[in-house]
Order: sequence, then C-alpha cells, then structure tokens
Amino acid sequence: MGPTNIALVKLFRADQNLRIAQERYDTAARSVRILERKVADLTGKLTFSQQTLREQQAAAANLDLDLTMREAHIEKLRTQQQQAKTNKEYQIFLTEINTEKVDRNRVEEDAIRALEVVERTQGEVKGLQGQLDEEQKKLTDVKAQLGGKLSELQVEIDQLKPAREDAFNDVPPRAVKEFERLAERFEGEAMSALEKPDRRHEEYVCGACQMTLVVDVYNRLHSRDELVTCPSCGRMLYIPEELPPEVAVNKAKEVKEPRPKKEKAVSKSGPSVGARINRQSSAEDVVNSVTIEEDSEETAPAAGSGSDTNDQPPAEA
Repeated sequence: MGPTNIALVKLFRADQNLRIAQERYDTAARSVRILERKVADLTGKLTFSQQTLREQQAAAANLDLDLTMREAHIEKLRTQQQQAKTNKEYQIFLTEINTEKVDRNRVEEDAIRALEVVERTQGEVKGLQGQLDEEQKKLTDVKAQLGGKLSELQVEIDQLKPAREDAFNDVPPRAVKEFERLAERFEGEAMSALEKPDRRHEEYVCGACQMTLVVDVYNRLHSRDELVTCPSCGRMLYIPEELPPEVAVNKAKEVKEPRPKKEKAVSKSGPSVGARINRQSSAEDVVNSVTIEEDSEETAPAAGSGSDTNDQPPAEA
C-alpha cells in the first residue's frame, strides 16, 4: 500500500485503541453516571418542591393574616353596634358584621385549603430529601469502589491520545476529512479490512459488509496510493497483515508430466501385425525395437528369391 493508505491504517488502529479504552472507561463509570443523574434529578425536584413550599407557606400566611384582620374588624363592628343609639344604626352595623362574616368564612376556607396544600408539599419535600440522601450514599460508595479502576483507565486514555494525534498529523488533509466523515457515520469504523473467503480462488469481500469486490481491488490497494472504498457500505478498504501477496494472489499451477502407461505384454511370437505402438515408450525401448526389426530383415530371404540353393531344381542337360 502507498504512504497515504499506510498512514490511514495507522490512524485507524490508533483511533480504535483510543475508542476501546474510552469504552472500557465509560462501561466502568456507567453506574456512577447513572447515580449522578439520579442525584441531579432528585436535587432539581427537591429544589423546585422547596421553592413551591415556600410560596405556598407565604400564601397561607397571608390568608391567615387576612383572617386575623377580618376577625378584629368584626369585633370592632360589634363594639360599635353595642354603642348604637338608634335601631337604624344598629341594623347598619349588623348588616356590615354579617357581610364581614361571609368574607371571613371565605378567607377561612381558603386558608384551610392553603394549609392542606402546604402539608402535602411538605410530605413531598420530606420524601424527596430521603431519596436524595439514599442516592447520595450509593454514589459515594460506588465512587469509593471504582475510584482506583477509573483512575487507571483514565491514565490509559491519556497515554493513547498522543499516538492518535501523531497518526492524525501524518495523514494528508483530504484523507483526514474523509476518515473523520466515515468515522462519524460508522461510529469509528471508518475502514474495513480486505478479506479472501476462499484461498483457492482470487475473490475478495469487504470485511465489514461482506460485499463481493472486483478482482483487481487487491492490485489497486497494493500497487497504488489511492483511497479505495467499498461500493456497498462506503468504508475505506485496506490490506490486512494476514493477506500478503503470496496468499492473496493465486500462483499458476505447475504442469505435471503425464505418468507413462504400462506396456501390454508381448507374445513370444512377436507383436501382431498392425498392433498399436505405445507412444509413452522410453527411448531405450524404441532403440531396441528398431534393432530387432533390422536383424529380422537381414536374416529373412529377399523378396522374390527362391529357397535355399539345395532346394533349387537341377539344370537341364
């Protein structure tokens, strides 16, 4: 692979290591975060209830003060009524006293309802305070248990950050922009390793989505310095260490020489006329066969000649 792809793979692995460490930290701290959210939620509810209680208590106090002032005014009217000199004055004070009593009764009912609301809110505040105290105790205990582990994981994260920054700086800006876009889309899985399902066939798939890829994808990644993406999922492809050229590209199979066939047994009288000659005979067998034929021709009588001289008929007298 070219320098850009090599730098991208280095960034991808450094980013993955940092994400894994962060995930371990988040997993260990999840219980702490859950308790912290509960404590924050209960604290907000308690604060709101306490504020509401104060407002309700103030309203109830105002009603109680209004009720007290109306009672005093009614007593004052009664005193004035007793000092009335005429019946008309007496009736006027009586009417005013009755009107004040009606208003007082209304204020008294409002005051009673206000006190009931105050008591109910006080119960809510007490319950919320108890829940908050319980959750705060749990949070303190969990933090004490996980404090050391969280510190170790945080140290690991702090150690991995510089490696990720160095790898980030080695990648060209255009490739960095594409890497960050894909990392955000796939939650860190911006790249995917090239895979070869069957080592006997020159076929490749995307390690992330298992989409079949074109045959020359390995050659493009191996010999060129360009960004090659999966046509299906869009992730950037790279060649993993376990897929070197000698494994990824099939070699031409060696042509095996055909094994010589066994010759058929030849009868003592020699091969029959028109018998098929084995093409796989060795050179020595061929030479021997030619020698035997020449010897046979030399010993056989010439074509058209008679028998032996002793067998020739006597000459005429």
